[in-house]
Amino acid sequence: MQRTNDGTPRRIVVISTGGTIASRWQGTGYAADASGDDVLATAPLPEGVTVEVRDLFNVNSSRLTAAHQLALLRTVHETLADPGVDGVVITHGTDTLEETAFLLDLHHHDPRPVVLTGAQRPFGTGDGDGPGNLYDSLQVAATVRELGVLVVFDGRVHAARGTVKVQTLAADAFADPSAERLGKVGFSRVDIERLPDRPAVLPLPPAAGPDASGGPALPRVDVVFHHTDGDRLHFDAALAAGARGIVLVATGAGNATPEIAEAVAEATARGVLVAVTTRVPAGPLAEIYTGGGAVDLVAAGGLLTGTLRAGQARIAVLAALLAETEGDDPARRAALLRRLLEGPVRAEPALATGTSREAAPLPARA
Repeated sequence: MQRTNDGTPRRIVVISTGGTIASRWQGTGYAADASGDDVLATAPLPEGVTVEVRDLFNVNSSRLTAAHQLALLRTVHETLADPGVDGVVITHGTDTLEETAFLLDLHHHDPRPVVLTGAQRPFGTGDGDGPGNLYDSLQVAATVRELGVLVVFDGRVHAARGTVKVQTLAADAFADPSAERLGKVGFSRVDIERLPDRPAVLPLPPAAGPDASGGPALPRVDVVFHHTDGDRLHFDAALAAGARGIVLVATGAGNATPEIAEAVAEATARGVLVAVTTRVPAGPLAEIYTGGGAVDLVAAGGLLTGTLRAGQARIAVLAALLAETEGDDPARRAALLRRLLEGPVRAEPALATGTSREAAPLPARA
């Protein structure tokens, strides 16, 4: 039973943002329109857990903007400002869940968990996976501590960092192609097998807009994909559009062409952050090849993203641009981005495979 040491049920806040888990038939297709209370009503609650629902917005996640994500980030921090809250679950569309999870994790300093989940089958369908995913997420949010932001899907627990959508329609939608899952959940039990790697946490970024308060516009960060016959047209178009950051999706372990390397050098000389990732699903980037390869891209000022792929690499660039630094020093921002991409990581030893974290009591509230 999920209870604190003083015997009170664990209090979990569910923040509803839309997605397939909240999507109903609209006559020509599905779209998010079910409320958080409607979604919660489809799932049983773990014993000893009380739930409060907060409807933040209701959109399919392919339509999310950075403004949505930053609003969610602030809502999570405001929610956890209440010491009586034991954890947060966010229902979210699967299309961009990996980006939102990583942004939240980069700014998450609280020992209490934030868990993102969703569904591959729409709200109210007889074989829907949303209720089970929500139940599992509540179970995890009521059980674990000190793991940062998590993705719980199809009975598996994943770290935010590195986890991406790997299946368009199948129930087992998420994985980190370069690492093992963190654990699993089932039969009222949460098994955590390792600890996640997380860089030092960033403070909340200053308010940005544009919004009703007249906050400054968010920095533009574009993604440019390299391919055979690829030239610098799209890279230059991103710069012309005012991009302050560019993610180059290279080939192999981080390779492009001499022309692209020249474009990267010109961009970084102007203070534009350039992160280099790869279209290959798994594995790290590496400085192996010249002739426009990663050797030249790094020499031009590009930063390799390790095992982060395009969506999360873009979030790292955005977070570095939003972070407050002394002045607007491109070198400081590049150093910060390097830290977000590479670490440092947690120093604690990983838990042995099979280590079980069942519903251990939380400390009594002050």
